[in-house]
Amino acid sequence: VQLQASGGGLVQTGGSLKLSCEASERPFRRYVMAWFRQAPGREREFVAGINFSGGTTYYGDSVKGRFTISRDNAENTVYLQMNSLKPEDTAVYYCAAEASIVVDTTTTPYDYWGQGTQVTVSS
Repeated sequence: VQLQASGGGLVQTGGSLKLSCEASERPFRRYVMAWFRQAPGREREFVAGINFSGGTTYYGDSVKGRFTISRDNAENTVYLQMNSLKPEDTAVYYCAAEASIVVDTTTTPYDYWGQGTQVTVSS
Protein backbone atom coordinates (compact mmCIF):
# COMPACT_ATOMS: atom_id res chain seq x y z
CA VAL A 1 0.00 0.00 0.00
CA GLN A 2 1.33 3.41 -0.93
CA LEU A 3 0.15 6.41 1.07
CA GLN A 4 0.35 9.96 -0.21
CA ALA A 5 -0.08 12.69 2.38
CA SER A 6 -0.78 16.32 1.52
CA GLY A 7 -2.20 19.53 2.93
CA GLY A 8 0.56 20.71 5.24
CA GLY A 9 1.79 24.27 5.32
CA LEU A 10 2.44 27.37 7.38
CA VAL A 11 -0.39 28.79 9.49
CA GLN A 12 -0.71 31.26 12.33
CA THR A 13 -1.68 30.32 15.88
CA GLY A 14 -5.41 29.69 16.03
CA GLY A 15 -5.64 28.82 12.36
CA SER A 16 -6.77 25.63 10.64
CA LEU A 17 -5.41 23.10 8.18
CA LYS A 18 -6.82 19.94 6.66
CA LEU A 19 -4.49 17.08 5.85
CA SER A 20 -5.34 14.35 3.37
CA CYS A 21 -3.85 10.92 2.84
CA GLU A 22 -4.76 8.87 -0.21
CA ALA A 23 -4.09 5.14 -0.32
CA SER A 24 -3.23 3.24 -3.47
CA GLU A 25 -4.83 -0.06 -2.59
CA ARG A 26 -8.43 -1.27 -2.54
CA PRO A 27 -10.35 -2.26 -0.57
CA PHE A 28 -9.30 0.70 1.55
CA ARG A 29 -11.85 -0.19 4.18
CA ARG A 30 -9.80 -3.18 5.39
CA TYR A 31 -7.24 -0.78 6.89
CA VAL A 32 -7.19 1.04 10.17
CA MET A 33 -5.79 4.49 9.44
CA ALA A 34 -3.93 6.85 11.74
CA TRP A 35 -2.01 10.09 11.86
CA PHE A 36 1.23 10.47 13.78
CA ARG A 37 3.53 13.45 14.07
CA GLN A 38 7.18 13.98 14.82
CA ALA A 39 8.81 17.22 15.91
CA PRO A 40 12.61 17.71 15.74
CA GLY A 41 14.37 15.83 18.53
CA ARG A 42 11.20 14.07 19.66
CA GLU A 43 9.69 10.63 19.21
CA ARG A 44 6.89 10.01 16.76
CA GLU A 45 3.61 10.69 18.53
CA PHE A 46 0.10 9.31 17.97
CA VAL A 47 -2.32 12.03 16.90
CA ALA A 48 -5.51 10.29 15.80
CA GLY A 49 -6.78 6.96 14.51
CA ILE A 50 -9.93 5.66 12.86
CA ASN A 51 -11.29 2.16 12.37
CA PHE A 52 -12.23 0.60 9.03
CA SER A 53 -15.81 1.90 8.99
CA GLY A 54 -15.12 5.33 10.44
CA GLY A 55 -17.37 4.60 13.39
CA THR A 56 -14.63 4.60 16.01
CA THR A 57 -11.99 7.27 16.47
CA TYR A 58 -9.19 7.88 18.95
CA TYR A 59 -7.17 10.99 19.69
CA GLY A 60 -4.01 11.89 21.50
CA ASP A 61 -4.63 13.94 24.63
CA SER A 62 -2.92 17.01 23.22
CA VAL A 63 -5.28 17.28 20.24
CA LYS A 64 -8.63 16.21 21.68
CA GLY A 65 -11.34 18.73 20.94
CA ARG A 66 -9.25 20.46 18.25
CA PHE A 67 -8.53 17.78 15.63
CA THR A 68 -10.96 15.51 13.80
CA ILE A 69 -10.07 12.40 11.83
CA SER A 70 -12.42 11.09 9.14
CA ARG A 71 -12.29 8.81 6.13
CA ASP A 72 -13.96 8.39 2.78
CA ASN A 73 -13.66 4.74 1.78
CA ALA A 74 -15.05 5.42 -1.68
CA GLU A 75 -12.19 7.88 -2.27
CA ASN A 76 -9.50 5.79 -0.49
CA THR A 77 -8.71 8.84 1.62
CA VAL A 78 -8.33 9.70 5.29
CA TYR A 79 -8.44 13.27 6.53
CA LEU A 80 -7.24 15.21 9.55
CA GLN A 81 -9.02 18.48 10.20
CA MET A 82 -6.88 20.58 12.54
CA ASN A 83 -8.40 23.60 14.24
CA SER A 84 -7.15 26.04 16.89
CA LEU A 85 -3.58 25.22 15.95
CA LYS A 86 -0.79 25.98 18.40
CA PRO A 87 2.97 26.36 17.90
CA GLU A 88 3.45 23.04 19.70
CA ASP A 89 1.54 21.34 16.87
CA THR A 90 4.47 22.09 14.58
CA ALA A 91 5.80 18.77 13.26
CA VAL A 92 5.97 16.48 10.27
CA TYR A 93 2.67 14.64 10.06
CA TYR A 94 2.57 11.06 8.81
CA CYS A 95 -0.37 8.90 7.86
CA ALA A 96 -0.17 5.19 8.52
CA ALA A 97 -2.17 2.10 7.67
CA GLU A 98 -2.64 -1.24 9.37
CA ALA A 99 -4.69 -4.24 8.21
CA SER A 100 -6.56 -4.61 11.48
CA ILE A 101 -9.87 -4.06 13.22
CA VAL A 102 -8.28 -2.40 16.24
CA VAL A 103 -6.87 1.12 16.31
CA ASP A 104 -3.37 1.05 17.78
CA THR A 105 -1.83 4.16 19.29
CA THR A 106 1.78 3.05 18.94
CA THR A 107 3.85 3.04 15.75
CA THR A 108 4.95 -0.61 15.75
CA PRO A 109 1.76 -2.26 14.42
CA TYR A 110 1.48 -0.01 11.38
CA ASP A 111 2.79 -1.61 8.21
CA TYR A 112 2.53 1.27 5.80
CA TRP A 113 3.57 4.91 6.11
CA GLY A 114 3.20 7.99 3.99
CA GLN A 115 6.08 10.33 3.25
CA GLY A 116 5.05 13.00 5.75
CA THR A 117 3.82 16.54 5.33
CA GLN A 118 5.21 19.52 7.26
CA VAL A 119 2.90 21.58 9.45
CA THR A 120 4.33 24.78 10.90
CA VAL A 121 2.35 26.98 13.28
CA SER A 122 3.77 30.44 13.87
CA SER A 123 3.23 32.32 17.11
